[in-house]
Amino acid sequence: MTGVPRCSLADLPRQGCLLRPRRRAFTARIVLVLAGCACLASSSRAQQPKAEEYQVKAVYLYNFGRFIEWPASAKTGDSFPICVLGRDPFGAALDTTVAGTSIEQQKIVARRIARAREAADCRILFISSSEASRVKEIVAALEKSPALTVSDAPGFTASGGMIEFVRKENKVRFEVNLSATERAGLTLSSQLLKVATAIKKDPGGGDVKK
Repeated sequence: MTGVPRCSLADLPRQGCLLRPRRRAFTARIVLVLAGCACLASSSRAQQPKAEEYQVKAVYLYNFGRFIEWPASAKTGDSFPICVLGRDPFGAALDTTVAGTSIEQQKIVARRIARAREAADCRILFISSSEASRVKEIVAALEKSPALTVSDAPGFTASGGMIEFVRKENKVRFEVNLSATERAGLTLSSQLLKVATAIKKDPGGGDVKK
């Protein structure tokens, strides 16, 4: 990611904001990067390759981990697994993004799993769109899990998922099902919620923020 510009909330219309922090001192500024990472295209390039889209989403997943507080019971072991359930759309992007990083002295690792029951120790679980027809079943299976569930399957938050990637003006953004995160005992930073395009208090219900 050498040469990629640093971004701020004011930079949302810009393209190519993919920088991630590598030093602890930078953590306080990461929300600015999080907002800037949404950029996918300029007006002269309406479509971007899927590879770039999932590079952006990989950076989002990494940053979600820094702006969410998990219950103490979830902070076991020496790793912080970010898991992908279903067909993997990231390729090497997720592994490259998290390489050499950690959260609270726990090494971030990328894992691929085939079944929801394998997500027991996942801190963040990305549910691939290949599992769209099974989203409600998967979410129900994870009801007692403290994993943050994320997907780009349409209607994910309405089906009980926690964070859904959406496209807004050709940018990757996200909306939050706050009721689902609260039930799992997760606390989302107010800074993270400010960047969300919508905050839902109940599955399928109205928005708190639009």
